Parts: sequence; structure tokens; C-alpha cells
Amino acid sequence: MASTYGTDASKSALRSGYLNLCGTMPTGFRKRTDKTVCSMLRMLGEYRQAELILAYLPLHEEIDTTAVIQNARKDGKRVALPLLTREGTLEFYEVGSPDQVVAGSRGLKRAPSADAKPLTTKDMLGSVCLVPGLVFDGEGQRVGYGAGYYDNFLMFYPGQKVGLVRSVQVSSNPLPHTDHDVPVDVLVTEGSIWRCRRSE
Repeated sequence: MASTYGTDASKSALRSGYLNLCGTMPTGFRKRTDKTVCSMLRMLGEYRQAELILAYLPLHEEIDTTAVIQNARKDGKRVALPLLTREGTLEFYEVGSPDQVVAGSRGLKRAPSADAKPLTTKDMLGSVCLVPGLVFDGEGQRVGYGAGYYDNFLMFYPGQKVGLVRSVQVSSNPLPHTDHDVPVDVLVTEGSIWRCRRSE
């Protein structure tokens, strides 16, 4: 695994290392862990209070969020999924049925209907946004796939930012980051809920 200290602390090395780590996890272990992470999320106060959950579908080795989406609907919450625009920005649309979700993508391939409008910042007040990532640290910094779409979106997002992650993907060392990177507020693992601490 790449170090998170020193000159070898590059995001690309960390990305590669954690993709490799996740790819070697036994399927049964991943399924059990991911199911527990999704159950732990329901214990989070912000989740319980939120009427709207901004979810995503996982790419490659991230936590399987299918159960989160199903649980949110059972819990009477609205669910929105992202659509990547041609301009490279994320827009979230509320979804009502699973057939609107496109397999193999983070969320939507197109807007749910011709007249559907993306959620506004005002629509997202009091919501919870689930933020994908391959590795997180105790301050809520993360390394994802490197495109920056979520950081651009989170700069103006008014709600709670929650990272879902297996405990083996939480770094005990600080991750490299820039002023452009937006940390999450809370980490939810299979064993704990962690309120991220920021060094000022």
C-alpha cells in the first residue's frame, strides 16, 4: 500500500493501492461489510432527520449503496441520484422507481422525464449527501477517482456530507489534499460512526 506521508503520497498511488486492496477482498466479506455499513447509516441522526438522501450507485470497488436506496424508500425518504452533465457538473434528480437507474453508472443516464428539473440548493437544505471514495481519513478528506465532480458539487452543497466506507479503507494518516478538495462531515463504517475532526 502506498504511504500517505512523504514524497510518495500521491493521489494516483493511493488510488491504485486501494483499488488493488478492494479488488482482493473476498466477495462474501465485501457483501457482509457493505450490508452492515448500510445498516449503520440508519443509526446516524442526520440520516434519520433528513427527508432527502442524495445517493449514488457505486463504481468498481466502492460500498454497494443499493441497500441504502432501498432502505431510504422504506424509511419514507425521498431519493435523488446524480446526472453528469455535458459541462462536467453534477445535477441531482429525484427518482421514484428503480427502473430510472442505469446499471454501470453512478446514477442517471438522462433526466427522469423530459420536464424534470434538477434539485436546487434550496431543495437540498436539511438533506444528506452520500459521498463516494476509495479511501478517507479522520478529517474527512478522501481520494476518489480523480475527476473532481463531487468536490465541485460539494463546494455549494448546504447539507451534511457522509462518506460510506469499509474500515480497511480509512487511513490512519492524513491524505494529500488541496484547497479544492471538500471533506465529508461524517464517516460511516461497519463498526462505527466517526465525526470528522478538522485541524484549523
